[in-house]
Parts: sequence; structure tokens; C-alpha cells
Amino acid sequence: MKKLISHVFAATLSLAGTSQIAQADEPFVGEIRQFGFNFCPRGWAPLDGQLLAVSGNDALFSLLGTIYGGDGRTTFGLPSLRGRIPLHTGTGPGLTPRPQGQKTGTEWETATIANLPSHTHGAAGGLAAQLVGSSENPNTNDPSGNYLPTGTSAFYSSAPGTLVDMQAGSVTVDLSGEIIGNNGGGQPVTNMAPTIVNNYCIALFGIYPSRS
Repeated sequence: MKKLISHVFAATLSLAGTSQIAQADEPFVGEIRQFGFNFCPRGWAPLDGQLLAVSGNDALFSLLGTIYGGDGRTTFGLPSLRGRIPLHTGTGPGLTPRPQGQKTGTEWETATIANLPSHTHGAAGGLAAQLVGSSENPNTNDPSGNYLPTGTSAFYSSAPGTLVDMQAGSVTVDLSGEIIGNNGGGQPVTNMAPTIVNNYCIALFGIYPSRS
């Protein structure tokens, strides 16, 4: 008889311990967890941004409100973590403010001239220039107006074989504003850090969280 009572008492303690563990493991309403399997357990919903009815989910709606969408009368939204990394709300040192529910960041980024720091490019190449003059003897010391008003040749032409190289080694040519050429294809580049994808779910029912 004593042995039977002992076994019953041990079984009662075992059940009580299991019950306490189960109660301690009961989630808070609105608690978010990640799971290694590909579905959400009963009483949980995936963080896919879906809209839920306020009716029947009053406790969860009282906590989330319309932070994540919905009209606040008949529907409210769940957070969407599809393809996103979770961030804590607030302002980090040297960072911009992040209110709860805000979506920010891009998966791909295309660089533009406005994104690049001010810089210059060197232009390679050369330009040959030659100055020529007439080897004929001058016949006047007053060149003003001294050209033929009529004739078969333009006034600036010289006879064949009378041009000589003036060695224009000091000629300066301004190349400012010249276009060297366009490079690049404008393809966007990835803006993602190394990640691993997991299954995030939110508790629809459980212990209502207290602020105190």
C-alpha cells in the first residue's frame, strides 16, 4: 500500500512539473519567435503582413493597433518580415530614428553621379599644330587694307612652294569641356549582407503582457 501511494505521489509531482513547464512556456500575446520548421504552430501566424479581423483577435489588436496596416475598425495588420531584417525601434548613436512599423532599405542600389564624390579624370592624347608664313619678301610696311580687292586668289593665299614651318612649339590649345567617353552599364548592385532565412511567427493567443 505504501509503495502504491509512493508511485501515485511521484506521478502527481511529474504531472505538476510538466504543467508548470507548459505554463511557463506559454507565449505572450503578440510575441514573435523564429522556428526551424516551415510552418507556424497552432495559435501562431506567419509574419507575412496579412490582415486579420479585429473580431476574435481583440487582445492582439489592442497591442498592435494599426501599426502594421488595417483600417482599425474591422481589420488590423500583422508585421511583414518577408525578405526583411528586423530592427529595434529607436535611434542608435549616429543613426537616424526608426519608429516601430517603418519599412526602410533596398535590396538593390544603382549608383548615380549624385552618389559619387567629386573627382576628376585625366585626358590622354595629343594635338599637332603648325603655323606657316610666306617666304616672299614684303613690299610694304603698312599692311592695313593692302590686299587685292579683286582677283582669282583669296587675299590670304600664298604661291605654291613659298610656305615655311614657323616651329609653333609654344602653341597652347584649350581642351576644357571635352568629353572623353562614357563607361559603365548602370546595372544595380546588391545591397544585402550575408543572411540566413528562417520562419518567423507571432502568437495570436497567450498571456496578455503587463507593463508593470
